[in-house]
Amino acid sequence: MATVTTQDTPLRKPRFATLMLAVSMFMTGACGLVAEYVMGTVATYILGNSIEQMSVTIAVMLLMMGLASHLQKYLTDAHLIEKFVAVEIAIALLSGFAPVAMFASFSLRPTLFGLVQYGAMSAIGFLIGLEIPLVTRLNEAYQGRLKANIASIWSMDYLGAFVGALVWVFLLLRYVPITKVGFILGAANLLVAAMTLAYFYRLGLVHKRALSVAGVCAAGIVLLLGVARVNAWALSLEQRLYVHPIVFSATTKYQHLVLTHSRQADDYRLFINGNLQFSSTDEAIYHEQLVHPAMALAPDHQRVLILGGGDGMALREVLKYDDVEAVTLVELDPEMVRLFSTDPKLRQLNRDAFADARVHAAASAAVASAGVRPVYVEEQRRKPNPAVEKVAEVEVFTLDADRFIAEIPSQWNVILIDFPDPNAVELAKLYSKEFYLKLGNVLAEHGVVAVQATSPYHAKEAFLCILRTMDAAGWKTLPYHDNVPSFGDWAWVLLWKSPVSEQAFRQKIEHIEFNVDTRYLTPAVFQKALVFGKRWLDSDDDAINTLAYPVLLQRYTQEGWLVP
Repeated sequence: MATVTTQDTPLRKPRFATLMLAVSMFMTGACGLVAEYVMGTVATYILGNSIEQMSVTIAVMLLMMGLASHLQKYLTDAHLIEKFVAVEIAIALLSGFAPVAMFASFSLRPTLFGLVQYGAMSAIGFLIGLEIPLVTRLNEAYQGRLKANIASIWSMDYLGAFVGALVWVFLLLRYVPITKVGFILGAANLLVAAMTLAYFYRLGLVHKRALSVAGVCAAGIVLLLGVARVNAWALSLEQRLYVHPIVFSATTKYQHLVLTHSRQADDYRLFINGNLQFSSTDEAIYHEQLVHPAMALAPDHQRVLILGGGDGMALREVLKYDDVEAVTLVELDPEMVRLFSTDPKLRQLNRDAFADARVHAAASAAVASAGVRPVYVEEQRRKPNPAVEKVAEVEVFTLDADRFIAEIPSQWNVILIDFPDPNAVELAKLYSKEFYLKLGNVLAEHGVVAVQATSPYHAKEAFLCILRTMDAAGWKTLPYHDNVPSFGDWAWVLLWKSPVSEQAFRQKIEHIEFNVDTRYLTPAVFQKALVFGKRWLDSDDDAINTLAYPVLLQRYTQEGWLVP
């Protein structure tokens, strides 16, 4: 059998060494890519703007990987096994504790967050950049030809990255809290260190045996302690970000949901990725302004489409109308619907809209023909008696609203759009010219649309950009606003495409009536909401928001929320 000579002593060539190193490279490739996703996701939860955070995170980590690959040439060939084990131990600890460290810095010392964020991703990226060169150099002794060495090591790294991406998307992102994903990665990297150490230790190729074994054991203990405490740490740190006690916190495939409750004010507040979505003390102002003007001004509202609104509040208002025959609600995140249809307190807020006796989950023919399956179905439901009461059929679908209106060959008399603010590219597309063009295809003749359009005061240019984009898509628009104490001054826009002029539409508003029970809204309040302050609707900007040029995101994130 051939022999291999290390710097210290000639040793017999071990069998399966290349296979062992290839397996290690597969695992580290998977962990390395997921580590990039984890760092970007944590930054997104804290700062928002997922595409920007992911892009910057991956760019910084790739930069450091390249730097490490260059600098590794200064490492001697002595003790390469121990060096690789040390790198894996360091990656294990950093991957495990980096997410919770980022949350801690943002909660305790926000001014240090950038230092912790970029320091952690730079360190992890640098260490990942050392892995392939070290393993390639180790394998050089067992795989003589360069092309065979590259084939066995580099291909496994890329294959591992592919598998890691699949595990991240379909398992970790869906079912594991982000702070625990870090420790899973840490455990996997530590397993690589232990496997490598055990394999070469048995063959007598490890010289710093005691130190290497002690390092792996110590790292394992530290990671176990971290896993045991991470839930308590995460809850404590997250609570520091909110004024009122957290009563629910969950990370779904799409977003991070937090529900807080003030006992003193009996105020429930929902936050998505740290952004306030509603306060139970004043949500009626928001949802009544969103729903009832459009319902009152539309000549027919037998069929109503709600895009967004997974909290059921807009649905609650729609179900007040006895002549509504069918309601379709499209919410991207099924966890939102599940939360607001099962939690007793939240069911009180939306008046049990999802479980109302008039609510069904049967797919319509139009939806079935498009191949879309309703994924939220409640089986145990009391059947209404058609001889006693007329009921509305409500369908709930959890899929992207843009895809829904593009694929469903159906029309609605009233469309209510309750999307989050455009603080990310994936949300900005829902305020694009392309989206509003598609919207026209699903609105029935003489139909009316109501859209939430952010704050005309705190995000004036974003609000006006939305208006210009609607106009560019051929809609007639009528903006209105009101003070929602939790948000500040807030705006909505009524859209229509019928031949009715704005003047005629306003004349109709002069005689508007709300023939349902409201907690806040009156005809006079709505009429007053149509009045804007001097120059509030003036702007030197003429840009519109499109898929190719999502200018709205820039207007919202960089120019919005700055008090004039």
